[in-house]
Amino acid sequence: MNNGGDNSLASGADGVKRKVCYFYDPEVGNYYYGQGHPMKPHRIRMTHALLAHYGLLHHMQVLKPFPARDKDLCRFHADDYISFLRNITPETQQDNLRQLKRFNVGEDCPVFDGLYSFCQISAGGSVGGAVKLNHGSCDIAVNWAGGLHHAKKFEASGFCYVNDIVLAILELLKHHARVLYVDIDIHHGDGVEEAFYTTDRVMTVSFHKFGDYFPGTGDIGDIGHAKGKYYSLNVPLDDGIDDDSYHYVFKPIMGKVMELFNPGAVVLQCGADSLSGDRLGCFNLSVKGHAGCVRFMRSFNVPLLMLGGGGYTIRNVARCWCYETGVAIGMEVDNKMPQHEYIEYFGPDYTLHVAPSNMENKNTHKMLEDIRRKLMDNLSNLRHSPSVPFQERPPDTELPETDEDQDDANERWDDESDMEIDEQEPISSRVKRELMEPVLKNQDNQKANSDHLQGADALHEVIAPEKASDVTAMVLDEKPAKIDQEISIRPSDQSYPK
Repeated sequence: MNNGGDNSLASGADGVKRKVCYFYDPEVGNYYYGQGHPMKPHRIRMTHALLAHYGLLHHMQVLKPFPARDKDLCRFHADDYISFLRNITPETQQDNLRQLKRFNVGEDCPVFDGLYSFCQISAGGSVGGAVKLNHGSCDIAVNWAGGLHHAKKFEASGFCYVNDIVLAILELLKHHARVLYVDIDIHHGDGVEEAFYTTDRVMTVSFHKFGDYFPGTGDIGDIGHAKGKYYSLNVPLDDGIDDDSYHYVFKPIMGKVMELFNPGAVVLQCGADSLSGDRLGCFNLSVKGHAGCVRFMRSFNVPLLMLGGGGYTIRNVARCWCYETGVAIGMEVDNKMPQHEYIEYFGPDYTLHVAPSNMENKNTHKMLEDIRRKLMDNLSNLRHSPSVPFQERPPDTELPETDEDQDDANERWDDESDMEIDEQEPISSRVKRELMEPVLKNQDNQKANSDHLQGADALHEVIAPEKASDVTAMVLDEKPAKIDQEISIRPSDQSYPK
């Protein structure tokens, strides 16, 4: 067990190559939120195509995530909510209007074909990445299908149904006394902050647009509660922030956080809606500026889990996550884009990088200086490396033997394919329908002191010995049912009715 910030990574220059595990399910691009909806899982398939044709897959261990089952998801989420997600379909939603309202499903979070399978893939990749890091099988794990940071214990929110990040952090906490969560999505990482608002074992840091903007939380004064006081850090920013302004607050704040909190592992949510020109965003970051935050966090040589998140101009999302995968590996990728099946999305220049716009930066130097000073004051109240009394640790989530340390390049993905990965035993396509006993009891339905307290008890599942027997391995013998039809995804973005 790692009770502090110690790690096995060798220190070195920023460009040093690291062992990277990359999780990808070829089915993920088939899921479709619906006509005109800005969330398009197809962007993950576009990212994968770029990785393949740039040759980056040869430099990573490429793994297909095992789908999370009910018990895994219920380590954080309420069992009746997960049961609802498993059973609801577009055909049955009109008969379940009360439940749709109760679980906040229907508008921003629509019911679509294969919804539950999509959630299983997203969560399976993030928890699988955490397991790989815990086992020391890699230095960096990447799951671009994860990072769905708005989902709550009892409900969907902001295009997010299952909070794969919270589940991954709970897995990391089995081996690490402290885990740091960093969020560079344009939206506040409210679901993750809320889950860990009252603990000092997880520190959450979110850089986001604040003020009349979804989800409306993330004020600089929101700092955590009880034992978790000062362990939530919020960096509220305004429209038009550029690379230099963003790094002016990001680097000193994160440098101080790493020094004082000394995490054993870092989870970095790389939401690409903070890029310039995003369909729903209002920041002005370049791909290189966004990736500069990834490069900075990587430089600390601490086990790192990189996740996706928002991003609604999908050609730029693919550009960004491809480039950041190169950063993870320690390779600089060429700006000239190789020929591939989605090349038409990237015209007329067919380059990886796009210039930021000339939009006004409303973040004045004085405003950023005030934010930086206030947050540094908050950090001065942080006691160095809080000690954590461990009793009995829950058992590790098991990995299939075929997943362990498959380093032979011949077993990796073919450059030209986004369909098959390391050979494995055939997996049944049947989805288990049995009712799973919930791991988390719904004892916290009532909010205490703050809305943030909802979901905060998830952490106790990791350290309470009497719960150890409830923590189960990821399912190894099942695979979610396939979507009956592949939905064609059009290149053109459409307006999204609000």
